[in-house]
Amino acid sequence: MTAGATGPEHSVSREQVWTVTAGTLEVTCGGRTERVTAGRTVILPPGPVRRVHAPTDAEAHVAMRADGVASVPGTEGTRALPWAR
Repeated sequence: MTAGATGPEHSVSREQVWTVTAGTLEVTCGGRTERVTAGRTVILPPGPVRRVHAPTDAEAHVAMRADGVASVPGTEGTRALPWAR
C-alpha cells in the first residue's frame, strides 16, 4: 500500500494473518486500532468490521483460507477476494 492509502471498511468470513514486511500499517478491527510495523504480525478474527490504513509505504503478506469472502457494511451480498482465487 502506498503512504496515505486506506482500504475500504469491510468484514471477512475467515481468519486472516497479516505479517507486515515493510513499513507500517494501522489496522482497525472491531473498533480497536493497532499500529503494526515491519516484522510484526496481527491476526484478524472472522467477522468484525476492519479497515487497513498505511501511514507510510507498506507491504504485507496476508494468509487465510481461499474460500473466504468479504462484505461491506451497508451493501448486500458478499465478494470473493480477488487474491484468494
